[in-house]
Amino acid sequence: MQTIKNFNFNNERAIIRVDFNVPLNDNLEVTDKTRIEAAKQTISYILSNGGSCVLISHLGRPKGKDPKLSLANILETASMVLGVRVKFSSTCVGEEAEKKAKKLKAGEVLLMENLRYHNEELNGDENFSRQLSKLGTIYVNDAFGTAHRAHASTTIIAKFFKNKKCVGALLEKEINAIDKVLKNGVSPILAILGGAKVSSKITIIESLLEKVDHLMIGGGMVYTFTKALGGEIGNSICEHDYCDYALEILSKAKQKGVTVHLPIDVVAGKSFSNNTDKKVFDLMNILDGWEAMDAGPKSEKKFHDLIMSCKTILWNGPMGVFEFSNFAKGTISVGKSIGDATAKGAFSLVGGGDSVAAVKQFGMENNMSYISTGGGAMLESLEGKKLPGIAALS
Repeated sequence: MQTIKNFNFNNERAIIRVDFNVPLNDNLEVTDKTRIEAAKQTISYILSNGGSCVLISHLGRPKGKDPKLSLANILETASMVLGVRVKFSSTCVGEEAEKKAKKLKAGEVLLMENLRYHNEELNGDENFSRQLSKLGTIYVNDAFGTAHRAHASTTIIAKFFKNKKCVGALLEKEINAIDKVLKNGVSPILAILGGAKVSSKITIIESLLEKVDHLMIGGGMVYTFTKALGGEIGNSICEHDYCDYALEILSKAKQKGVTVHLPIDVVAGKSFSNNTDKKVFDLMNILDGWEAMDAGPKSEKKFHDLIMSCKTILWNGPMGVFEFSNFAKGTISVGKSIGDATAKGAFSLVGGGDSVAAVKQFGMENNMSYISTGGGAMLESLEGKKLPGIAALS
């Protein structure tokens, strides 16, 4: 697969599929610039090598042409982050759009209007993809967050650029980070899976059992395992229909030589709220009337020792209800331990919405080797699926 380094961009007009699906407040101002900042390396590289850039992206899930979801709202922020006055086209296909794109001079950037104003984008429509392809002379995909979707701008458009298509710097980093865990991870390899439901992580667990030495389980999933093992879980969340499957996971892990780690103790609350009464219970003996919401102090110590002993660490999902400050300690502790292991030379990859949100909330992003920008795409990669947006560039 080719990268931007394989091409000379002098006098080329690069169509870059970026992921500018950023959050906006009620005043339609960008509240988190991370995704725009993540695209800067690719855009700056192309501009400094004599090219111009046509940026295509979606924003939200508009029903028709919703002005609140116009990419015009991010123009100012994009100009500031990229350090160049970004021009704007109020449509992304058609004569007017093509005219604006063709007028671009070397060093200039044009942002096209929201791709999802057109249903053809989601449907992977070939004619719409052909129209998009007329905006440039080379196609660069730098949107990992949408690489798991076979949409017009992420996958189908690549057909129209036989030998002139490549991954951007961000997408390349994402692919390398995942490969560093799943293909060339240095043992011992640890996967930390949190979150509420076993049912939502089945394919990931199955895939990871083939790759890791240790599997650490946190969050609401824990209590389905506890119940399956004959423990008392009080009012804790549990998928009773998945208890047999939890035992099956433990059996498969044993066969494959993977050690599964559950908490030893948990912090429970009388009700599902931040200021409820708190009590620490042994994992297997949570009293009726109490709901476990975080890993306990003994578990923190056990998990710290495990994390420090591993060379490759993948973290997907929090250890508890970290949104409540009184039940965030387990998640914070695991994050700090991963940071300590990273400082000692381990490779750490954090991916999947809630664990990324936790790392950012608690100011730990600079302590990790890599934080993935793509939730669904990251999860599908961990499941071992070939992402259509990446396959289309091969």
